[in-house]
Amino acid sequence: MGSFLDSVPQSGIIRIRDLMFSVDRPFRLDQGDVSFDAPDTFKAAMKAAIDANHSHYLQTAGLPRIQELLAAKLRRANGVPVESPADVLMTSGGVHALYLSCQSMVEPGDEVLIPDPVWPQMLSSLVAAGAVPVRVPLHESLGWRFDADELASRVTPRTRGVYVNSPGNPAGGVFTRGDMERIAAIARERNLWVIADEAYEDVVFDGREHVCVASLPGMHERTSSIFTFSKTYAATGLRIGYLTTGNAVWRARVAKLLGMTINNVSSIVQYGGIGVLEGDQGVVARYRAELQARRDLFYAGVQEAAGHVLTGDPPAGAFYAFLRIDPSWTPPPGAAQASRSWAMAEHLIGRGRIGCVPGIDFGPASEGYIRFCFARERVELEGALGEMKQLFA
Repeated sequence: MGSFLDSVPQSGIIRIRDLMFSVDRPFRLDQGDVSFDAPDTFKAAMKAAIDANHSHYLQTAGLPRIQELLAAKLRRANGVPVESPADVLMTSGGVHALYLSCQSMVEPGDEVLIPDPVWPQMLSSLVAAGAVPVRVPLHESLGWRFDADELASRVTPRTRGVYVNSPGNPAGGVFTRGDMERIAAIARERNLWVIADEAYEDVVFDGREHVCVASLPGMHERTSSIFTFSKTYAATGLRIGYLTTGNAVWRARVAKLLGMTINNVSSIVQYGGIGVLEGDQGVVARYRAELQARRDLFYAGVQEAAGHVLTGDPPAGAFYAFLRIDPSWTPPPGAAQASRSWAMAEHLIGRGRIGCVPGIDFGPASEGYIRFCFARERVELEGALGEMKQLFA
C-alpha cells in the first residue's frame, strides 16, 4: 500500500505555495485563503474553552451541541433532511471530509465522474481510494457548468458515482436548481452516489441561489454532503468541517475512519464553532458583499492592466478569477515551455511577485488558463494589478 501512494497525484498548488515563501514582498493570490479575520464570536468561544480547560478527548463524531446546531442549519438553510444530530460528523476541514467520503464510498476500480477543471485535492482523494476518475468538461460558455446531456452520456456500467462542486473551484461555476435536478435524476436512474463539495456554499454573487443536491427527493441517502467553516467564517487554518449522509453504512465507515485518523476534531476549535454558530450570522453576508466588491475591482483592474493577455467573465461564486491566456502571448526566454499556463505562472511570480496557479493543475482542459484568488485585501489586489500592468505594457 505504501508504494501505491507514489502514484497519487499531488497538487501543483503545494509547489506554488512553497515557491511563494521564497518571494520577497509577495502578492499571495495563489492560495484560496480570505484575508478576513474569523468572527469575534469564534475567537471568544475558543478563548473561553481554553480558560475552561477543554483540552481533553471528545466524542469521535463531534460535540453533541455542534452536531445539534449543524443539523438544524442543514435542515433550515440547505433543505437537507437530516434526521438526527448524530448524522452530522465533524472533520478536520473540508479536505479531510473529502478523503473520508472517498474511502467510505469508493470500491477499487469504480469509475467516478468528475468535472474538468477540478480541484486537485479531490482527484488525489479519489485515486487514493482506488477510483478511476472520468473527466467531464465544465463549459466556459455555460458559466463553467456541466452540459447535463454530456454528463449523462459519460455514464457506463462501471460508473458508480459523481463528484459535484458548486460553487466550483477553480472556475467559480454555480449550478442552477435545474442543473441539480438533472444530476439527481441521472443519479437515481443509474444508481449512482454523489459526493457534493459545498465548501463555498455562502460565496455566491449577484443574488444567485446555492442548491444542495441532497435536498432533492431521494438524494440524501445516496449523497455525502461536505461543508466547511473555512470559507464561510474565514477560518481556513482552524481546520473544521463536517459531512452528512442519509446512508447509515457510509456514516459508520466515516466514524470508524475518524477514530483511525484524528480521534476527534480539536476540542478548542469545536467550541469555537459552537460560538460562531450561536452568534450573529450577519458577518456571512458582510463577507460575501466585500468579496463581490473585490471580484469586481480585480476584474476591472485586469481588463485595464492586461486585458489583451488575460480575459474571462467574473465568476458566479467562490473567489477565484480563472482567466484565459491569449494564444498570442509569448513566454519570455527561460520560461517553462512544456506548459503555457506554467510559463505564465512562473512569469507572474518571478517577475511580478504575483501568486497564481497554472490552469493545467486543474486538468488538461484548463491548459491555457491561470487562477488568481481575489479574496485578498484590496491593497494587495491593487499591488498585484500594478505589477501586472508593468509586466504586460
